[in-house]
Amino acid sequence: MPIEITRKSFTPYAAKKGEEYMNTAQRKHFKKILEALKSELSQEIDRTVHTMQDEATVFADPNDRASQESDMALELRNRDRERKLIKKIDETIARIEANEYGYCDSCGVEIGLKRLEARPTATLCIDCKTLDELRERQVAK
Repeated sequence: MPIEITRKSFTPYAAKKGEEYMNTAQRKHFKKILEALKSELSQEIDRTVHTMQDEATVFADPNDRASQESDMALELRNRDRERKLIKKIDETIARIEANEYGYCDSCGVEIGLKRLEARPTATLCIDCKTLDELRERQVAK
């Protein structure tokens, strides 16, 4: 998956002792990661569009046609998820520029550098996210 490749190319931010949380260097680091992720996702979407245009073949065999349509539907679903992620990345970059990045939307505490390294678009601290997921499971039953 393209997201994995981008994350591996960035070294995790090494916080210095006594360093202020979400200082300029940290915000710059995460913005760089998010912009690279967005660029990579956009390239994947463009590649998919070109591939689908090039491979638009009409098969005489119904099984081949069904297989191609199934593959295209799966590809489009994946690209739709990536398009939504790009929107979330744009929102996160706006939060960085507004100095609101890195703090939980629910309780206001620091999300933490390690959690943000793992999921740069995170808006909830681990405790609030866990509670949110528990509520989701209870409602789903």
